[in-house]
Amino acid sequence: MAAAGQKGEDQALFEGVKAIGMEMCPALGIAIPVGKDSLSMRTTWNDEGEDKSVTSPMSGVITAFAPVTDVRKTLTPELKNEDSVLVRIDLSKGQFRLGGSILAQVYKAIGSVTPDVDSFDDFKAFFALVQDWNNRGLIKAYHDIGDGGLLATVAEMMFASRLGVALEDQSTEALFAEEIGAVLQIASSDWEALQAEIAESSLKDAISVVGTVNNSDQLSINGLVLERADLQVAWTEVSHQIQRLRDNVETADSEFALITDKNHKGIIAQPTFDLNEPVEEPFISSRRPNMVILREQGVNGHVEMAAAFDKVGFNTVDVHMSDLLAGRISLDDFEGIVACGGFSYGDVMGAGGGWAKSVLFNPKLRDQFEKFFHRQETFSLGICNGCQMLSQLAPLIPGAENWPRFHRNTSEVFEARAVNVRVEKSHSILLDGMEGSILPIAVAHGEGRVVATEDKIAALNAGNQVSLRYVDSLGNATQQYPLNPNGSPEAITGVTSKDGRATIMMPHPERNFRAIQHSWKPEEWTEDGAWLRMFRNARKFIG
Repeated sequence: MAAAGQKGEDQALFEGVKAIGMEMCPALGIAIPVGKDSLSMRTTWNDEGEDKSVTSPMSGVITAFAPVTDVRKTLTPELKNEDSVLVRIDLSKGQFRLGGSILAQVYKAIGSVTPDVDSFDDFKAFFALVQDWNNRGLIKAYHDIGDGGLLATVAEMMFASRLGVALEDQSTEALFAEEIGAVLQIASSDWEALQAEIAESSLKDAISVVGTVNNSDQLSINGLVLERADLQVAWTEVSHQIQRLRDNVETADSEFALITDKNHKGIIAQPTFDLNEPVEEPFISSRRPNMVILREQGVNGHVEMAAAFDKVGFNTVDVHMSDLLAGRISLDDFEGIVACGGFSYGDVMGAGGGWAKSVLFNPKLRDQFEKFFHRQETFSLGICNGCQMLSQLAPLIPGAENWPRFHRNTSEVFEARAVNVRVEKSHSILLDGMEGSILPIAVAHGEGRVVATEDKIAALNAGNQVSLRYVDSLGNATQQYPLNPNGSPEAITGVTSKDGRATIMMPHPERNFRAIQHSWKPEEWTEDGAWLRMFRNARKFIG
């Protein structure tokens, strides 16, 4: 982006393109397949007869992509609570240039010398070293150094883990320079073993220990002791104020309050069953029951749903509502049906409303669905948008007369995040043997708030029809946002029919049936996710 034609800007543009296209890319062996420019980065206006103008500085933004051969090797900034050191890799090798840094901006300055890539060979060596150490399992946590410099980088690693860090004394330049590099957490024993390798590395002058990890929830540096909570409150304050203006004020404040809540431990995982049960049950190879993966215009969760049911032995069939309307497919030929998540009809008729009405107002389809729900050997599942849709088909489903509807989230925004749910004791055949488990799961919906009369909620509780509740990190049902992301009363987010054959829920178990699908999980979860049990239960029910 540049202000072409303005004094000095054409020269800056030429030098920028030359540096990227003729120096960096050839040196790194990469290409830029597509680009976009904006060459009119100057605006003028007249203010009470006075001509004024602003010229934006020339800038470039590069978005990179590359193949990932093993997502299990993903690194995150989450520090681990173990004997370890924090290692800085500084490609400037101590130059620590402050031009353009946030520190300079705080003092209303820009500076004249900015961070730079001084050696492409060092850059390649840095990439190769991180890849090598990662493949060998040596890196416990990783965060690139960028906006804010070393201090901001380490603070953000503390925010992700709620652990403490003791930084060795650092100069102001070392703390705030936004030079290219990274901070790595490495076990102390591994660090000792790496010394000989580092001594032979071309980056030996760029690698140094800058601190250690502890469980104090504090940052100590240069004689100062700073509380993690105070740092995170300051770091989040601007976003919080924007959220208060944009969203529900009460939920925005509720989320902000979690920063200083010492009892909040984040996402947890406490299954009450063995995740490592055999994948192949004795009966799975005998036959593959037909399973409807039902979708409508706007539904987008059908592929991962099909993958989950296919994994446990079903013959999954992609069925669009138009197939049923045209008579190309009949539910008589299937033993299971799942209504998938998405945005049917763009949610313009309310949560799942349009989808449900296409069944309720069509006598042929209404009779076909009602017949399916009454067949004793079948089961049905509704997820997210499909949950909303099936909840409105409750008059057709035996034992679903007390099911709730789902309205707009209390936060007034679409919620896409990982939360904890507790599996309740219920009749659901899909959640058999999972009672009492507290598990992480994905949610993604704008209208997930349970709405039902007090009498109906009481009836659901009394009849063991509540199957899932949102819980906090202590395992208690909660109304606190965002732990309860939609404000559902009594933290309810899943219910089942009286016989347990029909289950609906707002969260997305199909997005977490493999361990690697989780944004966070216990390290011992390597292959199967906890939610695969739900799909296995479906296959066991069919027999």
